[in-house]
Amino acid sequence: MRHFIQAAIAATVLATAAGAQLPITMQHSRPLDQRGLNVFESPKDDTITFTQPRLNLGVAFRQDFQGLQHSNTAAPKMVALVDQNALINMGHGFNNASANLYLDVQLARGIRVAMTSYLSARHHNETWVKDGYVLIDDSPIKSALLESIMSFATLKVGHFEINYGDGHFRRTDNGSAMFNPFIGNYILDAFTTEVGAEGYLKIGAITAMAGMTNGEVKGMILSPEKRSPAYYAKAGFDRQMSPALRVRVMGSMITQASSANQTLYGGDRGGSPYYDVMENTSSTETANAWSGEIRNPFLSKIKGAVFNPFVKYNGLEFFGQFEIAKGNNGGLEVTDRKIAQQVYEGLYRMDHDQFYVGGRYINFDGRLAGFTQDANISRYQVGGGWFVTKNLLTKLEWVNQKYNDFPSSDIRNGGNFKGFMISGAVGF
Repeated sequence: MRHFIQAAIAATVLATAAGAQLPITMQHSRPLDQRGLNVFESPKDDTITFTQPRLNLGVAFRQDFQGLQHSNTAAPKMVALVDQNALINMGHGFNNASANLYLDVQLARGIRVAMTSYLSARHHNETWVKDGYVLIDDSPIKSALLESIMSFATLKVGHFEINYGDGHFRRTDNGSAMFNPFIGNYILDAFTTEVGAEGYLKIGAITAMAGMTNGEVKGMILSPEKRSPAYYAKAGFDRQMSPALRVRVMGSMITQASSANQTLYGGDRGGSPYYDVMENTSSTETANAWSGEIRNPFLSKIKGAVFNPFVKYNGLEFFGQFEIAKGNNGGLEVTDRKIAQQVYEGLYRMDHDQFYVGGRYINFDGRLAGFTQDANISRYQVGGGWFVTKNLLTKLEWVNQKYNDFPSSDIRNGGNFKGFMISGAVGF
Protein backbone atom coordinates (compact mmCIF):
# COMPACT_ATOMS: atom_id res chain seq x y z
CA MET A 1 0.00 0.00 0.00
CA ARG A 2 2.83 2.44 0.84
CA HIS A 3 4.54 1.91 -2.51
CA PHE A 4 1.22 2.25 -4.32
CA ILE A 5 0.49 5.56 -2.60
CA GLN A 6 3.90 7.01 -3.38
CA ALA A 7 3.54 5.99 -7.02
CA ALA A 8 0.06 7.53 -7.07
CA ILE A 9 1.46 10.80 -5.73
CA ALA A 10 3.98 10.98 -8.55
CA ALA A 11 1.30 10.21 -11.13
CA THR A 12 -1.06 12.81 -9.65
CA VAL A 13 1.65 15.48 -9.70
CA LEU A 14 2.09 14.92 -13.43
CA ALA A 15 -1.66 14.83 -14.01
CA THR A 16 -2.22 18.16 -12.24
CA ALA A 17 0.74 19.96 -13.78
CA ALA A 18 -1.54 21.72 -16.24
CA GLY A 19 -3.42 23.29 -13.35
CA ALA A 20 -6.82 21.86 -14.23
CA GLN A 21 -9.47 21.72 -11.51
CA LEU A 22 -12.20 19.17 -11.18
CA PRO A 23 -15.69 20.71 -11.14
CA ILE A 24 -17.56 20.96 -7.83
CA THR A 25 -20.46 18.51 -8.03
CA MET A 26 -21.57 18.24 -4.37
CA GLN A 27 -23.86 20.76 -2.73
CA HIS A 28 -22.64 22.44 0.47
CA SER A 29 -19.14 20.92 0.34
CA ARG A 30 -15.61 22.22 0.81
CA PRO A 31 -13.30 21.62 -2.16
CA LEU A 32 -10.18 19.56 -1.41
CA ASP A 33 -7.93 21.85 -3.47
CA GLN A 34 -6.90 25.51 -3.17
CA ARG A 35 -10.53 26.61 -3.47
CA GLY A 36 -11.06 25.25 0.07
CA LEU A 37 -8.69 27.81 1.66
CA ASN A 38 -10.31 29.72 4.53
CA VAL A 39 -13.56 27.75 4.24
CA PHE A 40 -14.82 26.82 7.69
CA GLU A 41 -18.29 25.31 8.16
CA SER A 42 -19.92 23.72 5.10
CA PRO A 43 -21.19 26.53 2.82
CA LYS A 44 -24.89 27.22 3.24
CA ASP A 45 -25.42 28.87 -0.14
CA ASP A 46 -26.18 26.64 -3.11
CA THR A 47 -23.61 26.72 -5.89
CA ILE A 48 -24.79 23.46 -7.45
CA THR A 49 -28.32 22.77 -8.66
CA PHE A 50 -29.56 19.29 -7.78
CA THR A 51 -30.83 17.36 -10.78
CA GLN A 52 -30.20 13.73 -9.83
CA PRO A 53 -28.19 11.66 -7.30
CA ARG A 54 -24.43 12.01 -7.77
CA LEU A 55 -21.35 10.12 -6.60
CA ASN A 56 -18.05 11.92 -6.11
CA LEU A 57 -14.61 10.53 -5.24
CA GLY A 58 -11.84 12.74 -3.84
CA VAL A 59 -8.26 12.04 -2.85
CA ALA A 60 -5.62 13.85 -0.78
CA PHE A 61 -1.94 12.84 -0.55
CA ARG A 62 0.92 14.13 1.59
CA GLN A 63 4.67 13.37 1.54
CA ASP A 64 7.15 14.95 3.98
CA PHE A 65 10.92 15.20 4.25
CA GLN A 66 12.15 15.58 7.84
CA GLY A 67 15.34 17.30 8.93
CA LEU A 68 14.94 17.54 12.72
CA GLN A 69 17.22 17.05 15.72
CA HIS A 70 16.34 16.76 19.41
CA SER A 71 17.94 16.91 22.86
CA ASN A 72 17.00 16.76 26.55
CA THR A 73 18.47 17.00 30.07
CA ALA A 74 16.36 14.32 31.78
CA ALA A 75 17.95 12.22 34.51
CA PRO A 76 18.64 8.59 33.54
CA LYS A 77 15.81 6.17 34.29
CA MET A 78 17.10 2.62 34.07
CA VAL A 79 14.82 -0.33 33.37
CA ALA A 80 16.49 -3.68 32.60
CA LEU A 81 19.77 -1.79 32.00
CA VAL A 82 18.10 0.47 29.40
CA ASP A 83 17.78 4.23 29.99
CA GLN A 84 14.12 5.06 29.34
CA ASN A 85 14.99 8.76 29.12
CA ALA A 86 17.60 8.38 26.38
CA LEU A 87 16.35 9.90 23.11
CA ILE A 88 16.22 7.79 20.00
CA ASN A 89 18.85 8.52 17.37
CA MET A 90 17.30 9.98 14.22
CA GLY A 91 18.59 11.48 10.99
CA HIS A 92 17.22 13.22 7.93
CA GLY A 93 14.98 11.54 5.38
CA PHE A 94 11.51 10.92 3.93
CA ASN A 95 8.68 9.92 6.21
CA ASN A 96 6.05 7.53 4.92
CA ALA A 97 3.33 8.96 2.73
CA SER A 98 -0.22 9.60 3.98
CA ALA A 99 -3.40 9.45 1.93
CA ASN A 100 -7.14 10.07 2.35
CA LEU A 101 -10.05 8.87 0.24
CA TYR A 102 -13.29 10.87 0.19
CA LEU A 103 -16.61 9.35 -0.90
CA ASP A 104 -19.57 11.75 -1.20
CA VAL A 105 -23.06 10.95 -2.42
CA GLN A 106 -25.67 13.61 -3.17
CA LEU A 107 -28.80 11.62 -2.36
CA ALA A 108 -31.38 14.35 -2.81
CA ARG A 109 -31.65 18.12 -2.83
CA GLY A 110 -29.65 19.36 0.16
CA ILE A 111 -28.89 15.87 1.48
CA ARG A 112 -25.30 14.64 1.25
CA VAL A 113 -23.71 11.49 2.67
CA ALA A 114 -19.96 11.75 3.29
CA MET A 115 -17.34 9.17 4.24
CA THR A 116 -13.59 9.67 4.71
CA SER A 117 -11.07 6.85 4.87
CA TYR A 118 -7.39 6.99 5.76
CA LEU A 119 -5.71 4.82 3.12
CA SER A 120 -2.39 5.14 4.92
CA ALA A 121 -1.59 6.94 8.17
CA ARG A 122 1.22 7.03 10.69
CA HIS A 123 -0.92 5.46 13.42
CA HIS A 124 -2.92 3.14 11.14
CA ASN A 125 -0.79 1.73 8.32
CA GLU A 126 -3.83 -0.14 7.02
CA THR A 127 -6.93 1.46 5.51
CA TRP A 128 -9.10 2.93 8.27
CA VAL A 129 -12.47 4.70 8.12
CA LYS A 130 -12.18 8.15 9.69
CA ASP A 131 -15.84 9.22 9.64
CA GLY A 132 -19.20 8.96 7.93
CA TYR A 133 -22.26 11.17 8.31
CA VAL A 134 -25.36 12.69 6.72
CA LEU A 135 -25.52 16.46 6.14
CA ILE A 136 -29.03 17.90 5.61
CA ASP A 137 -29.10 21.45 4.28
CA ASP A 138 -32.44 21.58 2.51
CA SER A 139 -35.86 19.95 2.52
CA PRO A 140 -35.98 16.94 0.18
CA ILE A 141 -39.75 17.38 -0.19
CA LYS A 142 -41.85 20.31 -1.37
CA SER A 143 -43.03 21.92 1.86
CA ALA A 144 -43.14 25.66 2.37
CA LEU A 145 -42.61 25.29 6.13
CA LEU A 146 -39.67 22.86 5.87
CA GLU A 147 -38.05 24.85 3.09
CA SER A 148 -38.34 28.02 5.15
CA ILE A 149 -36.74 26.33 8.19
CA MET A 150 -33.97 24.70 6.16
CA SER A 151 -33.06 28.00 4.51
CA PHE A 152 -31.46 28.82 7.88
CA ALA A 153 -30.89 25.40 9.47
CA THR A 154 -28.44 22.54 8.92
CA LEU A 155 -28.40 19.13 10.57
CA LYS A 156 -25.40 16.83 10.74
CA VAL A 157 -25.79 13.27 12.07
CA GLY A 158 -23.39 10.34 12.25
CA HIS A 159 -19.73 9.83 13.13
CA PHE A 160 -17.97 13.07 12.24
CA GLU A 161 -15.23 15.59 13.01
CA ILE A 162 -16.81 17.67 15.77
CA ASN A 163 -16.97 21.42 15.22
CA TYR A 164 -15.19 22.59 18.37
CA GLY A 165 -13.05 25.66 17.69
CA ASP A 166 -11.82 26.77 14.28
CA GLY A 167 -8.36 25.19 14.44
CA HIS A 168 -9.56 21.86 13.05
CA PHE A 169 -10.44 23.60 9.77
CA ARG A 170 -6.82 24.79 9.31
CA ARG A 171 -4.87 21.73 10.43
CA THR A 172 -3.40 18.85 8.48
CA ASP A 173 -5.78 15.89 8.49
CA ASN A 174 -3.51 12.96 7.66
CA GLY A 175 -3.17 13.13 3.84
CA SER A 176 -5.08 16.41 3.55
CA ALA A 177 -2.59 19.26 4.03
CA MET A 178 -3.85 21.98 1.66
CA PHE A 179 -5.37 24.17 4.36
CA ASN A 180 -2.53 24.11 6.92
CA PRO A 181 -0.02 26.81 5.90
CA PHE A 182 2.61 25.00 7.97
CA ILE A 183 3.48 21.33 8.43
CA GLY A 184 2.96 20.60 12.12
CA ASN A 185 -0.42 20.89 13.84
CA TYR A 186 -0.97 22.38 17.30
CA ILE A 187 0.70 21.22 20.53
CA LEU A 188 -2.74 20.79 22.10
CA ASP A 189 -4.70 19.47 19.13
CA ALA A 190 -8.49 19.71 19.60
CA PHE A 191 -9.44 17.27 16.88
CA THR A 192 -11.63 14.20 17.20
CA THR A 193 -14.32 12.24 15.40
CA GLU A 194 -17.27 11.22 17.56
CA VAL A 195 -20.78 9.80 17.20
CA GLY A 196 -23.63 12.27 17.61
CA ALA A 197 -25.44 15.19 16.01
CA GLU A 198 -24.94 18.91 15.36
CA GLY A 199 -27.64 21.47 14.60
CA TYR A 200 -26.82 24.83 12.94
CA LEU A 201 -28.58 28.13 12.41
CA LYS A 202 -27.03 30.45 9.85
CA ILE A 203 -28.65 33.87 9.48
CA GLY A 204 -26.64 36.27 7.39
CA ALA A 205 -23.20 36.58 8.94
CA ILE A 206 -24.28 34.89 12.19
CA THR A 207 -23.67 31.19 12.86
CA ALA A 208 -24.85 29.29 15.93
CA MET A 209 -24.37 25.58 16.56
CA ALA A 210 -25.20 23.08 19.30
CA GLY A 211 -23.98 19.51 19.36
CA MET A 212 -24.10 16.34 21.43
CA THR A 213 -21.83 13.31 21.04
CA ASN A 214 -20.61 10.33 23.04
CA GLY A 215 -17.35 12.18 23.75
CA GLU A 216 -15.19 9.29 22.49
CA VAL A 217 -13.61 8.45 19.17
CA LYS A 218 -15.65 5.25 18.81
CA GLY A 219 -19.08 4.05 19.84
CA MET A 220 -19.35 2.12 23.09
CA ILE A 221 -22.18 0.84 25.32
CA LEU A 222 -20.19 -0.88 28.07
CA SER A 223 -19.39 0.59 31.51
CA PRO A 224 -22.32 3.03 31.37
CA GLU A 225 -21.55 4.22 34.92
CA LYS A 226 -18.35 5.80 33.57
CA ARG A 227 -19.98 7.57 30.61
CA SER A 228 -22.12 10.62 29.99
CA PRO A 229 -22.89 12.70 26.85
CA ALA A 230 -20.56 15.47 25.72
CA TYR A 231 -22.32 18.78 24.98
CA TYR A 232 -20.76 21.61 23.02
CA ALA A 233 -21.78 24.82 21.30
CA LYS A 234 -20.33 27.42 18.96
CA ALA A 235 -21.43 30.90 17.93
CA GLY A 236 -20.06 33.96 16.18
CA PHE A 237 -20.04 35.89 12.92
CA ASP A 238 -18.19 35.79 9.63
CA ARG A 239 -18.58 38.81 7.37
CA GLN A 240 -16.94 40.18 4.27
CA MET A 241 -16.81 43.77 5.50
CA SER A 242 -15.52 45.09 2.18
CA PRO A 243 -13.89 43.59 -0.93
CA ALA A 244 -10.55 43.78 0.90
CA LEU A 245 -11.55 42.90 4.48
CA ARG A 246 -13.05 39.75 5.99
CA VAL A 247 -13.60 39.34 9.74
CA ARG A 248 -14.60 36.14 11.51
CA VAL A 249 -14.94 35.76 15.29
CA MET A 250 -16.06 32.49 16.86
CA GLY A 251 -16.38 31.15 20.39
CA SER A 252 -16.83 27.50 21.40
CA MET A 253 -17.60 25.70 24.67
CA ILE A 254 -17.65 22.02 25.65
CA THR A 255 -18.52 19.99 28.74
CA GLN A 256 -18.62 16.31 29.64
CA ALA A 257 -19.18 15.08 33.18
CA SER A 258 -17.44 11.73 32.75
CA SER A 259 -16.01 9.40 30.13
CA ALA A 260 -14.16 6.12 29.99
CA ASN A 261 -11.85 7.52 27.31
CA GLN A 262 -12.36 11.23 26.59
CA THR A 263 -10.78 12.00 23.20
CA LEU A 264 -11.17 15.73 22.48
CA TYR A 265 -7.36 16.06 22.56
CA GLY A 266 -6.63 12.52 21.43
CA GLY A 267 -8.88 11.70 18.49
CA ASP A 268 -6.36 12.19 15.68
CA ARG A 269 -5.57 8.81 14.15
CA GLY A 270 -3.30 10.33 11.51
CA GLY A 271 -0.46 11.16 13.92
CA SER A 272 2.11 13.94 14.10
CA PRO A 273 4.34 14.79 11.10
CA TYR A 274 7.31 15.15 13.49
CA TYR A 275 8.43 11.53 13.61
CA ASP A 276 10.14 10.28 16.81
CA VAL A 277 10.90 13.71 18.32
CA MET A 278 11.36 13.55 22.11
CA GLU A 279 10.80 9.77 22.09
CA ASN A 280 13.05 7.14 23.68
CA THR A 281 15.03 4.39 22.01
CA SER A 282 12.06 2.01 21.83
CA SER A 283 9.97 4.47 19.77
CA THR A 284 8.01 3.07 16.83
CA GLU A 285 6.08 4.80 14.06
CA THR A 286 2.65 3.66 15.25
CA ALA A 287 3.02 3.34 19.03
CA ASN A 288 4.53 6.86 19.29
CA ALA A 289 2.44 8.42 16.55
CA TRP A 290 1.82 11.75 18.31
CA SER A 291 5.40 12.94 18.85
CA GLY A 292 5.69 16.55 19.95
CA GLU A 293 2.06 16.92 21.07
CA ILE A 294 0.18 16.88 24.39
CA ARG A 295 -2.26 14.03 23.96
CA ASN A 296 -5.24 13.12 26.17
CA PRO A 297 -4.55 15.40 29.16
CA PHE A 298 -8.00 14.44 30.50
CA LEU A 299 -9.47 10.96 30.13
CA SER A 300 -12.78 11.50 31.92
CA LYS A 301 -14.22 14.89 32.93
CA ILE A 302 -13.62 17.98 30.79
CA LYS A 303 -14.83 21.58 30.49
CA GLY A 304 -13.32 23.92 27.95
CA ALA A 305 -13.66 27.02 25.82
CA VAL A 306 -11.97 28.33 22.66
CA PHE A 307 -11.93 31.82 21.14
CA ASN A 308 -10.94 32.15 17.47
CA PRO A 309 -10.43 35.46 15.64
CA PHE A 310 -9.68 35.45 11.91
CA VAL A 311 -8.95 38.62 9.93
CA LYS A 312 -8.00 38.80 6.26
CA TYR A 313 -7.11 42.13 4.67
CA ASN A 314 -6.09 41.75 1.04
CA GLY A 315 -3.13 39.33 1.26
CA LEU A 316 -2.60 39.68 5.02
CA GLU A 317 -4.11 37.04 7.33
CA PHE A 318 -4.23 36.64 11.08
CA PHE A 319 -5.63 33.57 12.82
CA GLY A 320 -5.70 33.06 16.56
CA GLN A 321 -6.71 30.24 18.86
CA PHE A 322 -6.99 30.90 22.59
CA GLU A 323 -8.22 27.95 24.59
CA ILE A 324 -8.57 26.84 28.17
CA ALA A 325 -9.75 23.56 29.62
CA LYS A 326 -9.97 21.79 32.95
CA GLY A 327 -10.78 18.24 33.94
CA ASN A 328 -9.37 15.00 35.33
CA ASN A 329 -8.79 11.34 34.61
CA GLY A 330 -11.53 10.08 36.90
CA GLY A 331 -11.00 7.23 39.35
CA LEU A 332 -8.82 8.38 42.23
CA GLU A 333 -8.19 11.76 40.58
CA VAL A 334 -11.09 13.98 41.65
CA THR A 335 -9.41 17.41 41.59
CA ASP A 336 -9.55 19.25 38.29
CA ARG A 337 -6.35 20.27 36.53
CA LYS A 338 -6.15 23.26 34.18
CA ILE A 339 -4.44 23.69 30.82
CA ALA A 340 -4.27 26.54 28.30
CA GLN A 341 -2.92 27.18 24.82
CA GLN A 342 -2.42 30.31 22.73
CA VAL A 343 -1.85 30.24 18.97
CA TYR A 344 -0.81 33.30 16.94
CA GLU A 345 -0.55 32.87 13.19
CA GLY A 346 0.27 35.51 10.59
CA LEU A 347 0.50 35.05 6.82
CA TYR A 348 1.00 37.12 3.72
CA ARG A 349 -0.41 35.65 0.52
CA MET A 350 0.83 36.92 -2.84
CA ASP A 351 0.05 36.64 -6.54
CA HIS A 352 -3.60 35.61 -6.15
CA ASP A 353 -2.73 33.30 -3.23
CA GLN A 354 -0.23 31.34 -5.29
CA PHE A 355 2.61 32.06 -2.82
CA TYR A 356 2.64 32.78 0.89
CA VAL A 357 5.05 33.32 3.77
CA GLY A 358 4.31 33.47 7.47
CA GLY A 359 4.92 32.46 11.04
CA ARG A 360 3.11 30.76 13.89
CA TYR A 361 3.78 30.90 17.65
CA ILE A 362 2.21 28.43 20.08
CA ASN A 363 2.42 28.46 23.87
CA PHE A 364 1.06 25.70 26.13
CA ASP A 365 0.81 25.86 29.93
CA GLY A 366 -0.84 23.35 32.17
CA ARG A 367 -0.85 20.77 34.93
CA LEU A 368 -0.44 17.29 33.48
CA ALA A 369 -1.44 14.09 35.26
CA GLY A 370 1.03 13.20 38.04
CA PHE A 371 2.78 16.60 37.95
CA THR A 372 3.07 18.82 41.02
CA GLN A 373 3.57 22.02 39.00
CA ASP A 374 2.58 23.42 35.63
CA ALA A 375 4.64 22.53 32.58
CA ASN A 376 5.26 24.79 29.61
CA ILE A 377 5.89 24.10 25.93
CA SER A 378 6.56 26.80 23.34
CA ARG A 379 6.96 26.48 19.60
CA TYR A 380 7.55 28.76 16.69
CA GLN A 381 7.20 27.84 13.04
CA VAL A 382 8.24 29.99 10.09
CA GLY A 383 7.96 29.11 6.45
CA GLY A 384 6.02 29.45 3.26
CA GLY A 385 4.37 27.65 0.41
CA TRP A 386 3.81 27.61 -3.33
CA PHE A 387 0.65 26.42 -5.02
CA VAL A 388 2.29 24.98 -8.12
CA THR A 389 -1.22 24.34 -9.40
CA LYS A 390 -4.62 24.65 -7.72
CA ASN A 391 -4.26 20.98 -6.72
CA LEU A 392 -0.59 20.83 -5.75
CA LEU A 393 1.07 22.63 -2.81
CA THR A 394 4.71 22.54 -1.76
CA LYS A 395 5.76 24.07 1.56
CA LEU A 396 8.81 24.56 3.75
CA GLU A 397 8.92 25.06 7.51
CA TRP A 398 11.51 25.74 10.20
CA VAL A 399 10.30 24.64 13.63
CA ASN A 400 11.75 25.07 17.13
CA GLN A 401 9.91 23.58 20.13
CA LYS A 402 11.10 23.88 23.74
CA TYR A 403 9.94 22.07 26.91
CA ASN A 404 10.14 23.91 30.23
CA ASP A 405 9.41 22.96 33.87
CA PHE A 406 9.09 19.22 33.26
CA PRO A 407 10.30 16.98 36.13
CA SER A 408 13.85 15.68 35.85
CA SER A 409 12.45 12.14 35.71
CA ASP A 410 10.41 12.98 32.57
CA ILE A 411 12.05 12.45 29.18
CA ARG A 412 10.85 15.92 28.14
CA ASN A 413 12.89 17.65 30.87
CA GLY A 414 14.95 20.37 29.18
CA GLY A 415 13.68 19.05 25.86
CA ASN A 416 14.07 20.74 22.51
CA PHE A 417 13.57 19.72 18.91
CA LYS A 418 14.25 21.91 15.93
CA GLY A 419 15.02 21.83 12.25
CA PHE A 420 13.31 21.95 8.89
CA MET A 421 10.46 20.13 7.22
CA ILE A 422 9.54 20.01 3.50
CA SER A 423 6.12 18.83 2.39
CA GLY A 424 4.20 18.19 -0.78
CA ALA A 425 0.40 17.97 -0.78
CA VAL A 426 -2.08 17.03 -3.48
CA GLY A 427 -5.87 17.37 -3.25
CA PHE A 428 -8.57 16.86 -5.86
